[in-house]
Amino acid sequence: MINKIFALPVIEQITPSVSLRKIDELEAIVVDHPQARGSFTLQGAHLLSWKPAGEEEVLWLSDNTPFQNGKAIRGGVPICWPWFGPGAQADLPAHGFARNLPWALTAHNEDESGVSLTFELQSSDATRKYWPHDFTLYARYKLGKTCEMELEAHGEFEVNSALHTYFNVGDIADVKVSGLGNKYIDKVLNASLGQLTDGVQTFPDRTDRVYLEPEECSVIHDASLNRSIDVIHHHHINVVGWNPGPALSVSMADMPDEGYKTFVCIETACASAPQKATADKPARLAATLRVAKKA
Repeated sequence: MINKIFALPVIEQITPSVSLRKIDELEAIVVDHPQARGSFTLQGAHLLSWKPAGEEEVLWLSDNTPFQNGKAIRGGVPICWPWFGPGAQADLPAHGFARNLPWALTAHNEDESGVSLTFELQSSDATRKYWPHDFTLYARYKLGKTCEMELEAHGEFEVNSALHTYFNVGDIADVKVSGLGNKYIDKVLNASLGQLTDGVQTFPDRTDRVYLEPEECSVIHDASLNRSIDVIHHHHINVVGWNPGPALSVSMADMPDEGYKTFVCIETACASAPQKATADKPARLAATLRVAKKA
């Protein structure tokens, strides 16, 4: 799927490294820079892929996901905002509306180290159907040898949010994640409290955990791809570790039946408690990704 995106015809060459293209119904921004390749859809300001020069793809994107107006994309980095998980009412979209609406590309810059992009979403009649507040939400990215992501929400309200990052791995059976802290809410087991004994998470089956005391950096140890990935969290309360396992993976139309084997989600989040945005102080959530080393 990612190779298909880079083969799409160019609609507009915005800068030497940044172009506008279209994948099915959605406009896409493609970054092809000496330090990194990456891609986004304007819907959701959704980072689909990031590949630093000389490395394997860092993010995972489903081959089955639809690129249709208003439909959530499976993979990459969905922006969950202004709530995380199911909506307060049954007719509200899961994980909020920000990932399903079109954003505007409002700023871009490139230099020898990489490409920076800013996307913007403002309150509108479309958002007020779901949520009564006025807001301006920025998503800023810098793609180079590292990947920097930041959400900045202006207005007066409380929100829950997550950068729901899908990481490409060789085999989920060979993945361990450290730096999560020990205490977690287990959403597979009816939100019961759980405790790691050694600070290391593995994924033998369906896993959905909201870690309550995470460290600043989570490390994905991937024995199959012979690498580790640092996920450095900023302004977060939680880190979420998720993999659907085989049964749920088969039930999901936008995921290959064995898709669960080749990704893990380690999410920078404010899930167990809300963040407050005020007129003086925006709410922020950010993460920095880097391929740390090859074992």
